[in-house]
Amino acid sequence: MSDAPGIPSVYEWMGGQEALDHLTEVFYGHVHKDPVLAPVFAAAPPEHAHHVAVWLAEVFGGPAGYTAAHGGHDRMAGRHLGRGITEEQRRRWVSLLMDTADEVGLPDDPEFRAVFAYYIEWGTRMALVYSGPNPPPVEGTGAKVPRWGWNQTPPWQPKA
Repeated sequence: MSDAPGIPSVYEWMGGQEALDHLTEVFYGHVHKDPVLAPVFAAAPPEHAHHVAVWLAEVFGGPAGYTAAHGGHDRMAGRHLGRGITEEQRRRWVSLLMDTADEVGLPDDPEFRAVFAYYIEWGTRMALVYSGPNPPPVEGTGAKVPRWGWNQTPPWQPKA
């Protein structure tokens, strides 16, 4: 899936599933050592990092693997219910993920990083909403996994 003919999807631009699996493996390795985040993820199953990678793949224009295997948006939103995520934890999660994106060598062009950061910021704020005391309905809403594309800023590609 691409936003326009000749323009790769954000998923393709970042290196596909392999890049996302690497990102989340390294990231959750850091999370489990982080004093702010480790308690939040202490009971996460070993496959958690891969599930997040599959979610991010779908969000950024890759295959709909999260929807097919785990139930889509309703399931992801439901995973956050009652967790009581704090703003400090959200900010730390974002910061650590962005640092890990640098560490693993995700593209660093401004267009990609803007789209990536836009979703991560939005997604973590939605996690706050769903984990809080008065979350919106989750089950049976039929909400689709959000799709993030290049929107206003397609990737810069020099003319050959």
